[in-house]
Amino acid sequence: MPVGAVKRNRTSRTVAVVSAAALVLLTGCEVPGVYRPARPASGGPFTFYVSPDGDDENDGMSPGKPWRTLGHADGVRFQPGDRLRLRGGARFRGSLTLEQGEAGSAAEPVVVESYGTGRAVIAPRGESAITVRNTAGVEIRGLSLVGDRKALRQGVGVAFRNSLPGARRLGHVRITNVQASGFQNGISVGADRKTSAGFSDVRITDVSVHHNLESGLAFYGPAFDADRPAYAHDRLRIERVKAYANSGDPRSTERNTGSGIALGSVQNARVVRSVAHDNGAKSAAGADEGPEGVWVYDSTRVVLEHNASYRNRTGSHVDGGGFGLDNNVSDSVMQYNLAQNNDGPGFLVYSGQPTGAHRNNVVRFNMSWDDARKLPEYGGIVAYGTRLSDLDIYHNTVVMRSEGLASARAAGTRPPALRLRDGMRGVRVHSNILATDGGPLVAAQSAYAPSKIVLQGNDYYSSGRWTLAWGDERYATLTGWRAASRQETLGGQPTGSHDDPCLRGLAMPVTDGAGAANLVPRCEDTLPFDRGARAFGIDPGPVDYFGNRLGNALTAGAAQPLEEVAGDAGN
Repeated sequence: MPVGAVKRNRTSRTVAVVSAAALVLLTGCEVPGVYRPARPASGGPFTFYVSPDGDDENDGMSPGKPWRTLGHADGVRFQPGDRLRLRGGARFRGSLTLEQGEAGSAAEPVVVESYGTGRAVIAPRGESAITVRNTAGVEIRGLSLVGDRKALRQGVGVAFRNSLPGARRLGHVRITNVQASGFQNGISVGADRKTSAGFSDVRITDVSVHHNLESGLAFYGPAFDADRPAYAHDRLRIERVKAYANSGDPRSTERNTGSGIALGSVQNARVVRSVAHDNGAKSAAGADEGPEGVWVYDSTRVVLEHNASYRNRTGSHVDGGGFGLDNNVSDSVMQYNLAQNNDGPGFLVYSGQPTGAHRNNVVRFNMSWDDARKLPEYGGIVAYGTRLSDLDIYHNTVVMRSEGLASARAAGTRPPALRLRDGMRGVRVHSNILATDGGPLVAAQSAYAPSKIVLQGNDYYSSGRWTLAWGDERYATLTGWRAASRQETLGGQPTGSHDDPCLRGLAMPVTDGAGAANLVPRCEDTLPFDRGARAFGIDPGPVDYFGNRLGNALTAGAAQPLEEVAGDAGN
């Protein structure tokens, strides 16, 4: 299928989640035979303990007199500052639900955590493990959540839901040192109604979400309205999250499944030092949408930085990439990330809706190695879409090799280092290293005029045949393409190069994270030194991919020479 048609039917993606059933409270009468624990009449907040060697007739207020079952603890109506502590290393059947009127605040949160040694395990039967509905001021720490076969279809490890009318977000959510596996979604945070806001001040750190069906970690909200843009969730920090082996649903052909981290309807968000790998392998073959390692849609002011996304797959003919800025994303940045060995693009910037809301985004100082393994109609970096505008792509390093590319050998098609498709304007591509072993360096759908898409200061290197596709024409030299296209010039002078950057990654593998050193140029003296992206009116930021402070003289690519410190010369 042509790349331009890959996501033609995509609207804002919504992760469908079936939450645990709410506890039904009968008023005006007691339910015969059901014991409901009573809160102490005075004082508080309180800490409650649960252990398999406890007794539900205990007061539950000390490790020496714990309750026995999670179901018993679930009957408590928690108040600000309360803690529910489950014995570490023990396994608890059942689930926990916090409803409106429970929970706390940033100053006095309700905390659910383990005590003793190790993580407590919550193992629900066919439902979600922890559901927080229409309330916040909640912290969940040090737990392992394990679903069964039925929960894999309709449960969530941790589900935060807001269905309250109005624009007020519910504040303070913390999920730390939690593992969630065997659910439809590992962790999901959503606004369930068109009139609902979501959550704010959200921190998800040191979390592992794996072997779930539809996603590892997902945020979602109401459908996006470009005329009145609103975002369900505000002020997110997602740090050191591992999302892997979330397989996708082979039965689901109407929506994407199998992503690692998916952010929808968020603003002011950061995803930092997280990893998504080996997701999406069982996503539906007939789906019009596929999974991604880490991606964002219907959102604004999102930063993806210092993350790795590798070996992500797709069961269909679409997606399966490392990172993506999808429909209706604005004022967002992908920087200092590594994508490698994904089925689809390493870095995708895409708009499939004519809203004009996809604008002012940046892709900089990233590395892509051997992406588009299954789908060569993508590439290392791919940008296209309807009314997409004002995109900067600079100081990235992309290496594309033919080794292991079965689709290329079968069809004679090689993925390019950079693919540009129609529908965009105001796109600037500067100071990147684009390297292949004979595949196309750039594949552009049209012969774009510099007024629409401009390329300047890039290094186009091939260890095999040099080839570049520009609209209907194919070029075998940088000089020939420059003369025909009016690209790679500044003030009437030529820019760009075809010099060998001496990247080990053209011959040696890039391993999970540590192998990024193979994408560092060893022939920096052969690359032209100028002011990098600065030469073209772009502020490149403070540091390169490795966190080295940028000097005055920059070369192409994500890794920059170390700045010489005054007084060190000649020592």
